[in-house]
Amino acid sequence: MPSSLIDVLQRHRGDADLLHLPAGLSELATLSQVLDRLPDPRRVRGRRYRLGSLLALSVLAVLGGATTIAGIARYATDTLPEVRARIGLRHPPRATTLGRLFSRLDGDALDDAVGAWLARHAADPAGEEALELVGVAVDGKAVRGSRTGENTAIHLLAAALHEGQAVISQRQIAVKSNEIPAFAPLLDRIDLHKRVITADAMHTQTGHAEHIIARGGHYILVVKGNQKRLRRRLRHLPWREVPLQHRTREQGHGRREIRRLKVCTVQPGLLFPHAVQAIEVKRRRTNRTTNKTTINTIYAVTSLAPEQATPERLAELIRGHWQVEALHHVRDVTFAEDASRVRTGTAPRAMATLRNLAIGLIRQAGWTNIAAATDHYRSRTDHAFQLLNLEA
Repeated sequence: MPSSLIDVLQRHRGDADLLHLPAGLSELATLSQVLDRLPDPRRVRGRRYRLGSLLALSVLAVLGGATTIAGIARYATDTLPEVRARIGLRHPPRATTLGRLFSRLDGDALDDAVGAWLARHAADPAGEEALELVGVAVDGKAVRGSRTGENTAIHLLAAALHEGQAVISQRQIAVKSNEIPAFAPLLDRIDLHKRVITADAMHTQTGHAEHIIARGGHYILVVKGNQKRLRRRLRHLPWREVPLQHRTREQGHGRREIRRLKVCTVQPGLLFPHAVQAIEVKRRRTNRTTNKTTINTIYAVTSLAPEQATPERLAELIRGHWQVEALHHVRDVTFAEDASRVRTGTAPRAMATLRNLAIGLIRQAGWTNIAAATDHYRSRTDHAFQLLNLEA
């Protein structure tokens, strides 16, 4: 078996482009070791399987396309004994064993461990990351299949890197609450130095902006109706006198789209903390079937000064925010998250975390087609082991 992860991917993935991969995987703790350090919710008496081994098996199964706990158990049964032995399993666990474990796991501890491990794999070993701004998108998603009776579905708030869709932090929203109180705890697990937080209008809150700046980060926040006075001021800025600074044209998915961006330096009296520039994005979208054209104007504020980010980079960061929506789409379509009927305890959150981990590593390995990647890793377990740095 080849010893180099990059050699493996180049040999078996065809012409897919490689993204940034860590040069020294051996310097990182193995995923099995990381997972084995999690709080074990099971009683000591009667344990037949090591925690890290069960979770490592689950990661391999999800990487190979398993969408349910029963699917993970089937994967374990179908896997060769020597493969199970590599992660410390003598016998395949039953679905009931996995279900009981997942329903009692500490969701925060699991997300923190997986997020930190993914963040280290996403880091650029050449040091370029320290010189450039890195976009981190904050967005929430309901796991609709987890709804039981009158109880609402669990709602997760995630922070994902624009590049590679790696979820490096995640928190569950409290019942009868919303995403706003979870914003600060979510970011407290991340080093915000040279990070630019992008978020939708819900998170355009003065407290959020203060928290980001206090932690050493920057922000680009969309402004809509929840900040009426701020939006009114942005609309009344002299945009007609501001020259066009960036323009992009794209077509696909049955439409043509032109985006025009203008940036305006603002005075401290803008009524939003640490905002030094205002942004106007005009999006002209034409449906190629009906030939109907719609024009939408978006306003945003940012703490980035002109010398810190060019208009082109601001446009990239605004556009990059929607990578988190693409991540949610993959979880729903390829991994059937919303169709899942896993509902007990913390099991829905644990499964979402495993999907995040699989998608993040697949993207970092350079795959553009997630379904093709899961087919590949299901049939080539040795490649999955190398991708995950997974050993007992």
